[in-house]
Amino acid sequence: MMDYFLFGLAFIWIIYASISDLKKREVPNWLSFSLIAFALAYRAFFALYNWDLWFFLSGLIGLAAFIGLGYAFYYGRVFAGGDAKLLMAFGAVLPVSNLQDSLFSSLIFIFLILFCGSVYGIFWSFYLCSRNWKNFSLELGKQARKNKNLFYFSFILAVILFILPIYSHDLLLALVPAIFFLFPVLFIFAKAVEESCMIVLINPRKLTEGDWLYEKVKVGRKIVRPNWEGLSQEELILLRRYKRKIKVKQGIPFVPAFFFAFILLLFKDNIFNLLFIFT
Repeated sequence: MMDYFLFGLAFIWIIYASISDLKKREVPNWLSFSLIAFALAYRAFFALYNWDLWFFLSGLIGLAAFIGLGYAFYYGRVFAGGDAKLLMAFGAVLPVSNLQDSLFSSLIFIFLILFCGSVYGIFWSFYLCSRNWKNFSLELGKQARKNKNLFYFSFILAVILFILPIYSHDLLLALVPAIFFLFPVLFIFAKAVEESCMIVLINPRKLTEGDWLYEKVKVGRKIVRPNWEGLSQEELILLRRYKRKIKVKQGIPFVPAFFFAFILLLFKDNIFNLLFIFT
């Protein structure tokens, strides 16, 4: 059963977070923490008013589970810090009625985030390529030459796998050679997009906490090195004394994928009914 207040609250928060990520490439911590606070406060009030302790406990359990997932995705380098914290906040929103329904909704939401993120990432990459076509085409040729041995190896392996008898009678297994062939193509494309479209020069005074350095920067006798966790406050203070612009790697603003996943989650029952009809 859907709780309309919680889902409406999350819908407003996810819109604001998406706009912030698109404009500033960051999701403020207060946004994720306030969603947690409002969701748990509402659950506590509802639980007391209706003598329904499970409604509050399910929020706490969901929050704890999504905190674990958020850390796993963050340290697995799947999500950046802001994305991981936003995911944690949704743990207080999604569990709604009983344990089975809560678990099902949570798993579906995670799958939808990864699916929407993949599709959204592809379209965003093509958008970046169209805006930086000259640099991208040059970098694509450079990456193709740099990784030609990987391409040759994958191509030969794909051909060998394709001609093996075990793949001739099973359509699903026949896709395996195609995957081996596509891997170096996608790898070269992704590296070309990253190097030509996602590296920008920024004035040190415009750097913010969590920005990703592209290369190490020497300030006096100290060296600030690239780090997955991004720049800390101490490093920002040091870098703002630097006289030249600094190369920073910008990631794809991923929060809109949360938005699309959340919309699909709201209509999951209708989607499943349509799939059932067509199958």
